Amino acid sequence: MSEDRPTLPPVRLHSDAELARDALAAPLFARAVTLARWASPDTRVGAGGELVEEQLPDAAALLKLGPDDGVEDEEDAAAYASEAWRTAVDTGLVDIADPEDPEAEGAYGTAAPGEALAVVAGGSPQDVLGLWLEAFETAFADATAPVLDDLGAILGDDGELDFEALDWDPQQEAEFLEAVLGNLYLLTVSEGGPEDGWVPLPALAASMIVPDDMGEPTDDVLEQVSDAMMRLDDQFRVLEPVGLVAYRPVDEALMAEEPADAPAVPDELDEDDVARYGMVRLTPLGLYGVRARMLEAGVDAPAVGDLADKGADVLLDSLAYYPEQAGRAELEQWLARREPAAAAEELLSAARGEDPGAPLRRLRCQQGLSLVDAAAEPSVRAVLDDRELGGLARVWLAERGTADVPVPPEEMVFWLAVDTIAAQLDADGETPELEELVVGLVGQHTGFLDSAWRVDHPATAAVLEAMGRLHPEKKIAKEAKKAAFKARSRTGA
Repeated sequence: MSEDRPTLPPVRLHSDAELARDALAAPLFARAVTLARWASPDTRVGAGGELVEEQLPDAAALLKLGPDDGVEDEEDAAAYASEAWRTAVDTGLVDIADPEDPEAEGAYGTAAPGEALAVVAGGSPQDVLGLWLEAFETAFADATAPVLDDLGAILGDDGELDFEALDWDPQQEAEFLEAVLGNLYLLTVSEGGPEDGWVPLPALAASMIVPDDMGEPTDDVLEQVSDAMMRLDDQFRVLEPVGLVAYRPVDEALMAEEPADAPAVPDELDEDDVARYGMVRLTPLGLYGVRARMLEAGVDAPAVGDLADKGADVLLDSLAYYPEQAGRAELEQWLARREPAAAAEELLSAARGEDPGAPLRRLRCQQGLSLVDAAAEPSVRAVLDDRELGGLARVWLAERGTADVPVPPEEMVFWLAVDTIAAQLDADGETPELEELVVGLVGQHTGFLDSAWRVDHPATAAVLEAMGRLHPEKKIAKEAKKAAFKARSRTGA
């Protein structure tokens, strides 16, 4: 199995234009834009650029916040307005000017619409997404900030905040949330993940806490999972308004049922009740945002369409371990930019080789050719006599009912069989589907193992050894292992 597999499966992103529209519609970003347009020289700000307390009611009234926004009273409205203002300042939607005389009594800074505000109205989708990523950074920082329930308890004698008393490590908090978003991203883009994208909060918390090799979680571990759930509940409430996630919070009734701060997670959750413990999913914009952070951190996080302008050699090597649906989508985008005959010729040329990755390249080539129309026939016929490509060329022609498909020589049939099994082993390992293929080959071709060990293919011995492990009949499995020994003896490997 290759060591060059990508870290993550490829993600299928919406277009930049669609994502930019989502960004502009995200509640926090939209509020920041509204306040940026409202900013004027009469807007008074404090030393950190924050709106002074007297300005908050006007800002909140402008935003027209209500119960549907999670706002129950004036205090909530002021907090939302303050959050939106801070986002506007951090993204450059608002420019802050210091007072002319900072030492003067009652001196305030002022604000005005920033240059970035023009991007909202007339910038490219990429420019808008760049601003949104900055808003995401602000929301991420807020989500990892400490909760100051009792401010007096952490004020030092000098009036400064005593961060040690908070038991808060900013780097640790950021790394935890980064890892959570990474796990959520992986669950979302992996084939076999949740169909609707929703992930139960207990499952996400457990993925961060419970060791992979642990059988039954201990009470201590379950308590840690519950604590992590409540931590994530707070963080996702902060990240939802920026458009990163859709979130169904932990049912507050669960909190009332439990004497401790964190609700206990039962060993098994009833499907009807699972939502009470919180559900989260990344939005299309969230997929874009988390991937952007990963790329910035140097993580290999491919996206469908990345290979559309690459050569066929890069395409086939990169597609080697793509999941089926993502691989097909990538091939479709690559083929859409090329004429069928030229595309087929390029794919076939890139599929040649005797290196360990060549069988899987040929398998991906065959999958690509299956998407090409009849205009590619001349390019396919040109390789009928090629030992490495002649077999798959005949398969392509036969599947289209093409006339005059020459019968392959026996040597080519056996070579193609070994090459196909080698590709399947590299792609997925020893699967039940491959066992069926092995059983079928041995059953259809009398004396298959007597001839297969003579096949001049670099993977012959390894394929025969795998057939010995896969075939359910002990006698045939033993014959396959003997054939593998003969193949190694023949080549001296």
